[in-house]
Amino acid sequence: MQERYLFNEIESKWQKAWLENKAGKTEENSGKEKFYALAMFPYPSGNLHMGHVRNYSIVDVIARFKRMQGYDVLHPIGWDAFGLPAENAAIKHQTPPAEWTWKNIANMKRQLQEMGISYDWDREVATCHPEYYRWTQWIFNQFYQHGLVYKKKAAVNWCPSCATVLANEQVVDGACERCDTPVTKKDLEQWFFKITDYSEQLLNDLDKLTGWPEKVKTMQRNWIGRSEGAEARFKIEGTTDMITVFTTRVDTIFGVSYVVLAPEHPLVTQLVKGTQYEQGVLAFIEKMKGLNEIARTSSEAEKEGMFIGNYCINPLSGERIPIWIANYVLLEYGTGAVMGVPGHDERDFAFAGKYGLPIARVILDPKVSTADKDMPMKEAYIEDGTMVNSLDFDGLDNRMAWDRMAAKLEKLQLGERKINYRLRDWLISRQRYWGAPIPMIYCDTCGVVPVPDDQLPVLLPDDVVFKAGENPLTTSQSFVQTTCTKCGGPARRETDTMDTFMCSSWYYLRYCDPRNPDKAFDEKNAAKWMNVDQYVGGVEHAILHLLYSRFFTKALRDFGYLQVDEPFANLLTQGMVCMDGSKMSKSKGNVVSPEEIIGKYGADTARMFILFAAPPERDLEWSEQGVEGCYRFLNRVWRLIVQYQAALASAGNGSATRESFAELDAKAKQMRFTTHSTIRKVTNDVGSRFNFNTAISSIMELVNALYLYKEEKDANLAVAREGIETLLKLLAPFAPHIAEELWAELGNTESIHKQAWPIEDETALIEEEITIILQVNGKVRDKVQVPAEISKEGLEKMILSSEKVKQHLEGKTVIKVITVPGKLVNIVVR
Repeated sequence: MQERYLFNEIESKWQKAWLENKAGKTEENSGKEKFYALAMFPYPSGNLHMGHVRNYSIVDVIARFKRMQGYDVLHPIGWDAFGLPAENAAIKHQTPPAEWTWKNIANMKRQLQEMGISYDWDREVATCHPEYYRWTQWIFNQFYQHGLVYKKKAAVNWCPSCATVLANEQVVDGACERCDTPVTKKDLEQWFFKITDYSEQLLNDLDKLTGWPEKVKTMQRNWIGRSEGAEARFKIEGTTDMITVFTTRVDTIFGVSYVVLAPEHPLVTQLVKGTQYEQGVLAFIEKMKGLNEIARTSSEAEKEGMFIGNYCINPLSGERIPIWIANYVLLEYGTGAVMGVPGHDERDFAFAGKYGLPIARVILDPKVSTADKDMPMKEAYIEDGTMVNSLDFDGLDNRMAWDRMAAKLEKLQLGERKINYRLRDWLISRQRYWGAPIPMIYCDTCGVVPVPDDQLPVLLPDDVVFKAGENPLTTSQSFVQTTCTKCGGPARRETDTMDTFMCSSWYYLRYCDPRNPDKAFDEKNAAKWMNVDQYVGGVEHAILHLLYSRFFTKALRDFGYLQVDEPFANLLTQGMVCMDGSKMSKSKGNVVSPEEIIGKYGADTARMFILFAAPPERDLEWSEQGVEGCYRFLNRVWRLIVQYQAALASAGNGSATRESFAELDAKAKQMRFTTHSTIRKVTNDVGSRFNFNTAISSIMELVNALYLYKEEKDANLAVAREGIETLLKLLAPFAPHIAEELWAELGNTESIHKQAWPIEDETALIEEEITIILQVNGKVRDKVQVPAEISKEGLEKMILSSEKVKQHLEGKTVIKVITVPGKLVNIVVR
């Protein structure tokens, strides 16, 4: 056996062997209980970063651990390969997006294999491969056939830099999540998925996700944004049109002094056409197009508006109410109209004060006298109280009035109770090339026609021109010009492609059956593997990928393809990898390359550090000293086996058995106690809490104990072998290369990763002696070894006879003796 730990030779040797033997391959029809371990698949940017190393190391530990526990483990990998960066690279470097993407995939695949991740590479998928996006298009057709897809003209989020539409979820603080360019509004015909049809299910089923972090569920609840309220219809004076308003405070309806429409509301241009207000209103509308949602609705933003020369009628009071437009009302939220109640809403109070609009009190603060109900208000009153200035509802508690007012609106057929959601339908159209083509065609005779399933995939063409700000698909006449599948006449293809989240919303299903040429996945295979038992990825996907995947799962269940309600049973959101307190990023110049670390210390060291430095859900501070510490530890493990190897070989191969431990001295018993208590600790830390850092600490303590035991003159070799074998098995999920090498050096022919996970021997955990801490008035004065089975009375008697304790009792009176069994005794004196 080599005297030195030569990680570069060892790791490349075993990586080659594992690939040749397909060590990570999923067992089919094994009869074992299944476990689906999944990391969010990467975008092939070209190189792994330390965040990738952390994510994939976490899941690999779980997968290896579960295999050793006897599970049939599905641990796949693939590539979220469509996206704008490939298109930008095509423009910048004149490289086709496919060539750029596949080159990056090859490099990152090599890097993953150098990390020793135990993937089932036979199940690898790439969303840009026609074999994959054929089924993304098929899923689009399924949603279309079930009435969950529609196209409409809408004011959409537009990124002028990326020259494409963004979904609401892809706008962060008013800017494009990819390039940070401020987002504007643009009217376009776009394709939408009716995710709002599943609002209630998506909200309620969060309660089923007991294995998800509460913060992620809270983020989704807030994004879905359920609110109970009522719709009220205000008739526009002189017309048959109505303005529908959703409000959670229908009890304040008698306090409405103006109604506000979103500037983009279709009624606005209709109402001002040909009037003196038309030019001013159109200018205001144009100004709003240049502002993003954040700029318009921020609490710090100045509220701007204008009267449009029209009035509507309050459905309960009959009062004539002026109609305004304002920057803070958005068409896509609610009904695109709100009722202004300045007396009982702080924003409306400020707006009314700015523009001199009336402020009426309709809910009386209990601290205010009824005689003062018509006194001017100095601020909005937003709490509960008694109804005033509300006709028949005066004197009622406002909550009681809420129900009665809603009932009256329903009786008058001018409104109804309603549940509203903040969640909007998912806009999936993108004006770019490198995405899955939307499988729709346009025929002058037949209209909009879906491409039949048997004609999928609609392939991306190669004869396109890449120019900044243009959709390349529109430049390919071979793609655009087609034949109608209904009438056979000339037709044109849809030139928008799908949002890349379409591809990542179902990839976990393709892994269940990745080479099926006839189906996206076989229902039986999906039934076997779904749902994912443990999913690991960044919290930044809480209201994008995770919400969309839940929507897809529920819809495909309703279509009859799935038997589960949720895609991911358990979710772990790992923290970021930081340096000097900031997230590693190229822009900050604080990036550490995984290849650099692996080249200097080896993959096992990189894995050990990334798992040892912090609990997985917390941010990790990069430390070169910490990396070196993990490297030194693995060298200690290597030297330990080298030093034990000759003695163990002379004792013969073969695992120790319980009969080997019939008669042991105290040191041997203590060594076995350490071995089996470590098994218990590591098993609990990895299997129950993912406390990998404390699991590794326990393994380090076991190594220390084995070094000490090696120095014993009469060390029991069966006990030593048991400790060594246990050490390597516990280490295997964390540092798979060195564990495999050392296991083979001990004379074993079968891979350590195929061994059963150690199970603690309860008899070894029975202690004959325990250490008791002795305290006087809470201060530690001594430690003693006592029989584990000693009685409380016997323990107290022994303690009081301790010479060190006696010194602290001289001249004092014992008030009481407090005993914590198995831990300490505290003598209270004065």
